[in-house]
Amino acid sequence: MQRLSQSPTDPGFVQDPYPFYARARAAGDLVWWDDYAMPMATTHRAVNTILRDRRFGRAPIAPIEFPAHLAPFYAVEAHSMLELEPPRHTRLRGLVLRAFTSRRIAALGPEIAALAHDLATALPQGEACDLLDAYCRPIPVIIIARLLGVPEAMAPALLRWSGAMVQMYQAGRTKHQEEEAATAAEDFATFLRGYVAARRSEPRDDLISALIAAEDDGTTLSTDELISTCILLLNAGHEATVHSLGNGVKLCLETGARPNADPAPLVEEILRYDPPLHMFTRYAYADMTLFDHDIKRGDQVGLLLASANRCGAAYAQADHFLPNRSDGPVNQAFGAGLHFCVGAALARLELQIALPILFDRHPQLRLAAPPQYADIYHFHGLAALQVTA
Repeated sequence: MQRLSQSPTDPGFVQDPYPFYARARAAGDLVWWDDYAMPMATTHRAVNTILRDRRFGRAPIAPIEFPAHLAPFYAVEAHSMLELEPPRHTRLRGLVLRAFTSRRIAALGPEIAALAHDLATALPQGEACDLLDAYCRPIPVIIIARLLGVPEAMAPALLRWSGAMVQMYQAGRTKHQEEEAATAAEDFATFLRGYVAARRSEPRDDLISALIAAEDDGTTLSTDELISTCILLLNAGHEATVHSLGNGVKLCLETGARPNADPAPLVEEILRYDPPLHMFTRYAYADMTLFDHDIKRGDQVGLLLASANRCGAAYAQADHFLPNRSDGPVNQAFGAGLHFCVGAALARLELQIALPILFDRHPQLRLAAPPQYADIYHFHGLAALQVTA
């Protein structure tokens, strides 16, 4: 297994990690990334194989040891289906999908469109503004607030809590960021605990009430599971959609691509070419030989989702942005297998609605400053997107 070194916080890598991914793919399906001290799956076939292989999972073999100041954060993580394996994952995901139905998601379409129209109309004419703050961030957080049944006035707090908590997944995080994440997790859980209690006594037509009512073979979600699920839906869904929408607008403005009558191919190409999440990890649950390399039980393996999406063995002209692309497998932006993102359909719907509305309302939209990516690996999104409408 070839060893490669590349700091994930290096400014050049932050702005363009794709040359490193190309180097990694050329070195093999699995390479050793020194900076993470673990093997990494680099190609589409390797990433897809491990995502779907039940010999790998999210939960570590041995319990995670964490400092006391992170206890509130891991108290939430302990009940998150993202970090669990069967049978508990099966039960939780099944209950969530009984409430988070395709019908409920599709019904949000008119609300997403109305919100996008309002936000697009409110953009200042002839003046530069940060489209992330004015358009990309409000749409997913307001929609998830409405979906959960949380007052829209809570959106700033939800954004603040979400932003603090996802710092835990960033390379080179500091103790101060950890403390912020722990405080946010505690505040978020406290707020939701009160909300769940209110919905238990007075159900409404919202996702929290539907999650409370969801039942499978006589079992329901506990309050802690409900809280963790709501936090997961907000954090994962919001973070991915903001970055995807920002990255997508950037690509459209740089290349001249625009949504047409069917925006789905453009959205899928955005998710393939510049996805919001670049790396995810799994633990091996058995000794095995994979792609000619030995993996030991308990080993952690990284999956370079963004590298898989640029794999030439899976896509023609993989390093080219082709808005009408029709070749290749489904991109890996939302993962695959047991832990495929439960909010993928909502994220795709938001992108398919928000992009056309923005460009229909502002056909002359243009960049006001060169976009710069934020130092937030293994997420990949812009620090700001200055545009003039």
